[in-house]
Amino acid sequence: MLQKGALRPLVPYNRRMFAVSAGLWSPWNSIVVTLLITLSGCVTDLPVTVDSSDETGLLAVGRVSTVITGETRRIYGPSVRFFELVNRQTHERFRVDVQSDDQQFVLSLPPGEYELDRVQINEGPFMSMAQLSASFALQEGAITYLGTWRFGVDSPRYGRMVVLSMIADEQDRNQTEEVIRQKYPAHKVRSIVTVLPNPPESETRLYEVMSYPRVPRYFQRHQW
Repeated sequence: MLQKGALRPLVPYNRRMFAVSAGLWSPWNSIVVTLLITLSGCVTDLPVTVDSSDETGLLAVGRVSTVITGETRRIYGPSVRFFELVNRQTHERFRVDVQSDDQQFVLSLPPGEYELDRVQINEGPFMSMAQLSASFALQEGAITYLGTWRFGVDSPRYGRMVVLSMIADEQDRNQTEEVIRQKYPAHKVRSIVTVLPNPPESETRLYEVMSYPRVPRYFQRHQW
């Protein structure tokens, strides 16, 4: 006969036991694992800048940047590793690999309504992730300037936050127009419209992502 409590879910228990055996378990890992499982799914990888020979795709252009808003003892500054967009009609997910603290992006996307869904921030071997919700629309036949997405990253600590501010920088927009004229001549006759994602400013929690196993154990001694 089965004893009382024998029919407990096996997957969460096994996941926890694996983490405990690796010496990595903490209450925060439970949150991170749950978050990553929830957000998992099919993703289309996009380069941060579309090839200049692409004459058919709709262009969405903008810039991402990161700054540290508090004190930190880490020798690495924060940068955006990638961000993900979701098409709200088709639910297709796109991941844009940035790997920079200040980078212009030029994307080829079909028209429709999109949502900036999440971002991963890295500081050397340290990585963290935040779930976002900022929406925008891409119009048929137009080049859409999405502004500068500024990620203000809090000091490393428990309850770490990130503030996302989206602004229309006139100087950056002029530079964008010049890039399109020089690098994408097939698109230079198209109009450029400015669309800032909504809401233009938001604040959300950063969740730690464990380092890769081959990273020296010293760097796995996180303080938040």
